[in-house]
Parts: sequence; structure tokens; C-alpha cells
Amino acid sequence: MRWLASIILVSAALTAFNANANSYPLPAEGSRLIGQNFFHEVKDDGGSLEAIAKKYNVGFLALLQANPGVDPYVPRAGSVLTIPRQMILPDAPREGLVLNLAELRVYYYPKGKNSVTVYPIGIGQLGGDTVTPTMVTTVSDKRANPTWTPTANIRARYLANGIKLPAVVPAGPENPMGHHAIRLAAFGGVYLLHGTNADFGIGMRVSSGCIRLRDGDIKALYKDMPVGTPVRIINTAIKTSIEPDGRRLVEVHQPLSKNINDDPQVLPITLTEQMKQFQAAPETDATVMEQAMLHRSGMPIEVNAHTVATNEI
Repeated sequence: MRWLASIILVSAALTAFNANANSYPLPAEGSRLIGQNFFHEVKDDGGSLEAIAKKYNVGFLALLQANPGVDPYVPRAGSVLTIPRQMILPDAPREGLVLNLAELRVYYYPKGKNSVTVYPIGIGQLGGDTVTPTMVTTVSDKRANPTWTPTANIRARYLANGIKLPAVVPAGPENPMGHHAIRLAAFGGVYLLHGTNADFGIGMRVSSGCIRLRDGDIKALYKDMPVGTPVRIINTAIKTSIEPDGRRLVEVHQPLSKNINDDPQVLPITLTEQMKQFQAAPETDATVMEQAMLHRSGMPIEVNAHTVATNEI
């Protein structure tokens, strides 16, 4: 099988130059599948998993889920990682921003264009007022070089860790909001999409409730997305699709923890009635779907039932 591994690595080398291009043409009518996965060979000085995630513009936890068992600090040199860049579009209108908390991604459908751009995001931490809520809203404001006015609760949390925050943090390298901020209208405008002054944390639950993007990604959104853009924030750990060619696909992510002791790898996944029908259909291999729900790789898996031909006597 060495020839197969060689083909994979050569293919990865040929496509790596385009790995940061996270805009995709919308799929054909009836399809929800976009993108393709890449493969990355870890070099001797390959760096951390976070550095590899940044190279391919994917989230940290998404890369970890796609490669179970990999060392997140020092991946083994010579190992081949799957870069999860194939996905099923969320079951939501293809307009504006659609943000799925469970998969730690935001989908942007630019008006008048037949495309979608996908960005990894960081979201609110577990507990209290730091959880990012689901909502249907719009973009109410955009600001470059924003100041940060931490709430009383945020200042109290920082103070508990020995850090005394000022009432207002000015724009600049010490501002955790980065260089651009996009305000959402819901909940009095307290939730924003913004950049960051730290590399670590994209694709994780790290913020005080806002949605965090890498600086290049928020800059692109800020430039292209107008005030008034519709925004939907959903929380869906599982997505399904029946493709025009008959493939039945399921994409399963770890559900968001609700308590500090929760293990998202084993938390139960609630299926909607539509998903239950999808699983129970004779065209679906229910066992394979159960395995996909167990492994939670965050990548589309084909779950078609295949009949075994028998010779008539």
C-alpha cells in the first residue's frame, strides 16, 4: 500500500497551496456537500496542532476530532493528519451568516454571489453568562480598531485570577478584540464577532460569550458584510444530507458540554424526527450511522445500506 500513501502525500502537496482558500461554490440543487479534505504530513519541526490548524484555517478541536489520538502539543513526525475541510451545509436558509455552535464554524453567504465562505470560530466558555446563546438577529454595527469595555462580571473573573482590568481597554495589541468588531442586534447588542490578539483559541470555547475569529477572517467579513445582514446562531451537533447521486451522508460533532464534568465525546445526541426517519430508512445503514455518532469525527460519512447479491438456486 506504499503507492497509495505516496499518492495521498503527493496530492496533499499539490493542493496545499490552496489550503487557505475557504470559499466554496454553492453545491448543485438538492446537494449540501461542499469542500474536500486535505492530508498533512507532520515534519520534524512541524510544530503544535494549533500551528497546523492555523496553516489550514481550521479549528483546533475540529482537527483534534478528525485525528483522534494525535498529540495536541507535539504531533509525531511522519504521521499523516486529516485536515477536515469537507462539510455538510447547515439545515438553514442560505443567506447572511449561519453560525453553528456545535461545530465551531460560521458560514457566510454573500448576497448576490453563488458561494459560501466558512470560518472556524471560538465561542463562549462553559458556565454562567459566558455561554454564547442561539439567536436569530442581524448585524447592527461594525467598528475598526474597537475599544473593549469589559462587563463587571468579566472584570471580576479576571480579578479572581490576579488581573485587574481597566474600565475601557483601548485599541491596540493588548486589546483581546483584535482590529475589527461586528455587533449583533439581539440581547441589547452585547454579542459581537471580533478578532483576537492571541493565536490560540480558534475552534474552542474560550471567550466571554462573543464569537472570536482569526484576524484575517474577521477583516474579510468586516469588509464584505454590510450592516443589516441576517444572522442565525444554531446549535446542531449532527447534520444529514441525501445527495442527488443517492449518497446518504451524516456529519457528527461533539455536543457542547453543559456542565464542567461533561465528556462531550459521550454526551447523548438528540435526533430530530427528520433525522430519526433518515436513520430508520431502508436506504440507511443504521449500524454505520450509530458508529458515526459514536466516533464524532466532525466529517461527512457515507451511511448508505448496501445489499449483498446472492445466487438463486
